[in-house]
Amino acid sequence: MNTKYLFLGVSAVAAIAAFGFLRLEPKQDIAQDAPATQTATDTAMVAIAMPEISGNAAIGQNIFENICAACHGAQGVGNAEAGPPLIHKIYEPSHHGDESFQRAVAHGVRAHHWRFGDMPPVGGLTRGDIAMVIDYIRAIQRANGIN
Repeated sequence: MNTKYLFLGVSAVAAIAAFGFLRLEPKQDIAQDAPATQTATDTAMVAIAMPEISGNAAIGQNIFENICAACHGAQGVGNAEAGPPLIHKIYEPSHHGDESFQRAVAHGVRAHHWRFGDMPPVGGLTRGDIAMVIDYIRAIQRANGIN
């Protein structure tokens, strides 16, 4: 077989596979075993079971709802018109650790999982504020099987 045609064939298959991979969007079915009482809005991207929130996570909830929810939706369920859900397996601690959240808020982040565009830095929050928001998000994630 002519190596030129073999190379072209392999290259074409690789290009098609890469295009298909880049076009994939994350699935949004994370709360499979969630109780019937779920939270969702018209623009929510996922439905979740909302746990009881207390301690630092409750302070984080207040910060989140006042600053982050405009893009990430109330309770982190995403906003189909503005930003991705944080209650999603993509943001599990083993893939996006707490420092990823800290850096995203402090420095912004280039879009890499979703098609909402880059996230700009969010001013006015300390590392402690962000840590409490992370506590809040992690509590909801755990309640929805994202560990």
